[in-house]
Amino acid sequence: MDAQMKRGFLEACVLAVLSRGESYGYQIIKDVPPSLGLTESTLYPLLKRLEGASCIAVRSAEHNGRLRKYYRITREGRARVGAFIEEWNEVEAIYRFVREALDAEAGSERPQPKEGAAS
Repeated sequence: MDAQMKRGFLEACVLAVLSRGESYGYQIIKDVPPSLGLTESTLYPLLKRLEGASCIAVRSAEHNGRLRKYYRITREGRARVGAFIEEWNEVEAIYRFVREALDAEAGSERPQPKEGAAS
């Protein structure tokens, strides 16, 4: 998958996970689809960017004697997920166009029956 496209999907998936409720880093990694390959080294810079864009809020709380950061989605984050969903129709139309063009090309490369030959 293209890196830029993957970045957009990761952002949308992290926000979608947080739309279900507050969560922390390790749990977010477990909740995002494995096919995206989200790791700690990818997640924490993404969370920092989302926080800087006011898409998420962060709080710290003690858990088993250690401080753990909990993340929650904000109104801005919900709006960003909403925009991602709205863009889907455009993306789907582009994929459909590409698929139809490839299918048409494949069809034109098929051997055509000779005139007078039985089909």
